[in-house]
Amino acid sequence: MILKIFSDRPTKIFILITAFFVANALIAECIGGKLFSLEKLFNLTPKPFSLLGEEGLTYTLTCGVLLWPLEFVITDIVNEFYGPKAVRRISYIAVSLIGYAFLMFYLAIGTPPNTDFWVGSQQQYGIPDMQLAFAAIFGQSMWIIFGSLMAFLVSQVLDAWVFQKIKKRTGEKHIWLRATGSTFVSQFVDSFIVLFIAFKIGQDWSYQRVLAICMVNYSYKFTMAIVLTPLIYLIEGQIINYLGKDVAHQMKLEASGSSIAQ
Repeated sequence: MILKIFSDRPTKIFILITAFFVANALIAECIGGKLFSLEKLFNLTPKPFSLLGEEGLTYTLTCGVLLWPLEFVITDIVNEFYGPKAVRRISYIAVSLIGYAFLMFYLAIGTPPNTDFWVGSQQQYGIPDMQLAFAAIFGQSMWIIFGSLMAFLVSQVLDAWVFQKIKKRTGEKHIWLRATGSTFVSQFVDSFIVLFIAFKIGQDWSYQRVLAICMVNYSYKFTMAIVLTPLIYLIEGQIINYLGKDVAHQMKLEASGSSIAQ
């Protein structure tokens, strides 16, 4: 039975995709505590602008956004070959394991630190207290964690639904349309939910500020959805070559009918 599972090519691809999907999401959550300037990344001088009455906005983003677009690329690939039920399944797995990871982070933060060696071990590098540094890196606000997980889960389910709605009209053609179309919708929802929960509820931001920053973040994600479209075609082509055209075509038909293997 086990040998049959690991010799089945669609199953092997699904396991590989799921592993990457979960790892990528977890890494994105872990590095999301660092903010960076998108303008400076491209050696440009940040020029503050106003939007919806909110002044002084720049493209200051979390490092997590460097990886999140890949999650939606993978979502579209899974949706194309395995269907929306598979998207929901890997999303639930990812959210559960990310939640588990953050629980372990908080348990680790709460353990008594070694004061004889570890706490002051990096003073020569400008880090006077390793316990505080460890807590600052891994101890993200519970509102941010909750908002991020809820946004991720809702946007994934929405992305899968929109993708299939467009696919019913386009058939197997125009994967770029259903991929970018579903991402455009789901990423706006993702951006709004995480900001609303983390900062409107968690820190009492105004709706004006939430929407303004949401639009800034969304414009980046919108652009990345377009930029990464060729990657979807590349991955799709590799999967078709690996599975064979007949098997890939049958999988796409079954995915459209949501009849994936249980």
